[in-house]
Amino acid sequence: MLTPSSAAVVTATLPAVRSHAEAITGAFYPRMFAAHPELLDLFNRGNQATGRQRQALAAAVVGYAEHLVGESGVPWTPIFERIAHKHASLGITPAQYPIVGRHLLAAVGEVLGDAVTAEVAAAWDEVYWLFACELVAREARLYQHAGVGDPAEVWRSWQVADRVAETDDVVTLVLAPADGRPAGDFIPGQYVSVVAELGAGSAFSPFVGGGGVVGRGRQIRQYSLSGRPGAGTWQITVKRVRALDGAPEGVVSSYLHEHVAVGDQLRISPPFGDVSSVPGDGPLVLVSAGIGVTPAMSALEHLAEHGPDRPVVLVHADRAGSTHALRRHLPRLSRSLPGLSVDLWYEHSADPEPVAVDRARVNAGRVDPDAIPLPSGAYVHLCGPLPFMNLVRSTLLRRGVPGDRIAYEVFGPEMLRS
Repeated sequence: MLTPSSAAVVTATLPAVRSHAEAITGAFYPRMFAAHPELLDLFNRGNQATGRQRQALAAAVVGYAEHLVGESGVPWTPIFERIAHKHASLGITPAQYPIVGRHLLAAVGEVLGDAVTAEVAAAWDEVYWLFACELVAREARLYQHAGVGDPAEVWRSWQVADRVAETDDVVTLVLAPADGRPAGDFIPGQYVSVVAELGAGSAFSPFVGGGGVVGRGRQIRQYSLSGRPGAGTWQITVKRVRALDGAPEGVVSSYLHEHVAVGDQLRISPPFGDVSSVPGDGPLVLVSAGIGVTPAMSALEHLAEHGPDRPVVLVHADRAGSTHALRRHLPRLSRSLPGLSVDLWYEHSADPEPVAVDRARVNAGRVDPDAIPLPSGAYVHLCGPLPFMNLVRSTLLRRGVPGDRIAYEVFGPEMLRS
């Protein structure tokens, strides 16, 4: 909790910080990367290039300040949990928080100038350190739960045991622990971070970060685990991100598609993520689009073994049957899940391709959220592009599904609006 004097200062200056938040975070990243180029390893090159990262940081700082002074009606806990899990998956250490704090507060002074008096600087420094201390404490508990004694040792080596081309742009990598120890369990819906050592001189490295600093060619991305929990192997299913509308090509997804073969090793984090794709114990509705199908497929694999009689509706939207990743598993899962019904929507298929699944319906066009089957008392899990999830979630809320029965996963720096 903010001290009363700091709360008064933050309340008074919040409008100015809010209106200049993206300029502040835009100044922050070049400052920090210039002083600590090693931190480029932790940040998504694409999100830096498009500005999504600075927008997300601005929203988080302002949102936390609003939370502290009681000016926000948006529940803070889900946002906080998502940030903590993401940080833990990257191996963020307590020692990195003073670096961020120093350069963030310097950026506030750089942008707002003489308006940042000693009193204002102290109040916003208090905001930052309350936020940082909460995160450090939560991340410590996440590391402990994951069996990680030192955040710097979060990474474990895994060997690519198999590689399956799902579609032209999607590949599944089956991973086995290189150290011979058990793979370990995870909750359907969780993700792992994957380290790509792009290497000096490769087509993917070096790259230029904020302030013209050249990165060393190490990047980290998160991918949902798409297989069955409890198996001897894990698997990730990766869509290659093509350059589109000014956004750069996905450097890590392209690397995994072009350069990682069976027998290669990758460094991978423990599973993180606070969103389960099998929430509750009643009827379940899994709604996905594109590569967002991965946590839904993990959920079906889990239920086939541990809850085969649970009523489940899978609603999936894709461009066409040929782009629908992991579709090959649906006939087998349908046989194992007598309560599963499948509702597929293929946008660019004038003659929708049949799927060899009982209780399946294939539709042409975009998914109609009003047509999503909703069994009484159902829990819903969403995963897909942000506009898709916003549309589906708002429609489900209008149709009477309580907000606490709708779970969703957002990848990238954005948050789903309330």
